[in-house]
Amino acid sequence: MLERFFHLKAHNTDVQTEITAGLTTFLTMSFILFVNPAILSATGMDRDAVFVATCLAAALGTLIMAFVANWPIGMAPGMGLNAFFAFGVVGAMGFTWQQALGAVFISGLIFLFLTLTGIRSWLIAGMPQSLRSAVVAGIGLFLAIIALSNAGIVVASEATKVTLGNLHAPAAIYAMLGFLIIATLDALNIRGAILIGIIAVTGLSTALGHNEFHGFFSAPPSLLPTFMQMDVMGALKGGLISVILVFVLVELFDATGTLIGVAKRANLMPQGQPNNLGRALVADSTAIIAGAVLGTSSTTAYIESAAGVQAGGRTGLTALTISLLFLAALVISPLAGSVPAYATAPALLYVAGLMMKELAAIEWSDVTEATPAAIMALVMPFTYSIANGVAFGFISYVALKLTTGKIASIHPATWLVAILFILKYALF
Repeated sequence: MLERFFHLKAHNTDVQTEITAGLTTFLTMSFILFVNPAILSATGMDRDAVFVATCLAAALGTLIMAFVANWPIGMAPGMGLNAFFAFGVVGAMGFTWQQALGAVFISGLIFLFLTLTGIRSWLIAGMPQSLRSAVVAGIGLFLAIIALSNAGIVVASEATKVTLGNLHAPAAIYAMLGFLIIATLDALNIRGAILIGIIAVTGLSTALGHNEFHGFFSAPPSLLPTFMQMDVMGALKGGLISVILVFVLVELFDATGTLIGVAKRANLMPQGQPNNLGRALVADSTAIIAGAVLGTSSTTAYIESAAGVQAGGRTGLTALTISLLFLAALVISPLAGSVPAYATAPALLYVAGLMMKELAAIEWSDVTEATPAAIMALVMPFTYSIANGVAFGFISYVALKLTTGKIASIHPATWLVAILFILKYALF
C-alpha cells in the first residue's frame, strides 16, 4: 500500500528511511508547538486553543503535502508571519485577532487562486537560475543563524549586532557535541545520523540534569476559543488590504523559496524533467486557509524539512510521518517539549553547511547574475527573512540588468515581482 501511494522504489528509498526522516524533521520543527502559542497569545487568543490549532494545522497541512505532492516537506504555522500577525497587525496597528485571522484567510484564498490559475508557477518559471541557486544557499545561511542562536553560540550585541556567546554554557557545549556526532556519523554513511545526534544530546543533557523531562502524556485542550473565529468581513472593511498584500507576498516567496530549496536538496526538481512542484504549491496554499479556520497564523512549508531530506526522506511518507507525529503531539506534548533547542540546533547547522554548495552553481563571472544572487543569500539571514532576501535579489537583478543594457534578458515575471516588492517597501 505504501509503495502504491508513495512510489518508494522509484525514489530509491524505503519505509524505515522515510519514517526516520519524518521523525528527524518533526524533532527539528517541534519548537513551533510551544513558540507559536506563546506569540499568538499576546493578542488575547487562548493559549491552549492556539496549541491545539498549531498541532492540527501542521498535521493537516503536512498530510495534504504527503498525498497531493508526495514530497517530504513538513508544514506548520510560520515563524515571522506569526510575529507580524501578533505584534504588527494586532499590537501596532490595533486590529483584533479575529480580523487578523480574516486577513490570513483571505490571503490564503488569493494564494490558492494564484496557484490554480498557474500565475504562481509562471512567476516561479521567470525566476533566473542564479537566483534559484541563491535561494537554496540563502536558506542555508538562514538555517545557520537560527541554529547558532538556538545553541547560544551566536548572541545579540549592541556594539556589533551579533557576537560570540558563552562557549562554556551547557547549551553551546551540547550543540557542538551534537554537531560532531552528526557530522562524524554522516561521514561514515551511517543512516539516521541526524536523528541519532538529536536523541544523544537530549538523553545526555537530561541524564546530567541540564534538561528537564516533562513526562509523556496530557489531555488535549479545547479548540473552540479559536475555531472558525476569523472575521472576514472585518478584514475587508477594516483597512487591512495592505496587510493582506503583505501576507500574500511573504507567503508567496517564503513558501516558494522553501519548497524549491528543500526539493532541490532532495533532487525532486531535476533540470528539464517533470516534477510535483505544482501539486506542492496547491498543498501549501490550501494549508493557509485551513490554518486560519482552525485559529492560527499562516501555515507554510518549513525549512527544517531539509534535516529530514538529509536523513534520506524523499517521498510523502516522510510527510505522513510528520503529520502523524503532530497529531500525537496533542496528547504527548510534554514529551515533544523535552527536546531542547540546543539538541536540534546542530542538525540545522549541519544541513545549512550542505546547502551552501549551491553557491557553486551561480555564474560568478557575470556580475549582473552573481551580485543579485549574493545579495539575496546575504539578506535572508541578516534580516531574518527569506522574503526580504528574495525581494532584494529580484530588485537588484532588474536594476543591474537595466543599467547594463541587458533589459531583453529580464523575464516579464521577474519585472512584475521586482515592481511588486518595490511597491511593498514604498507604500507599506
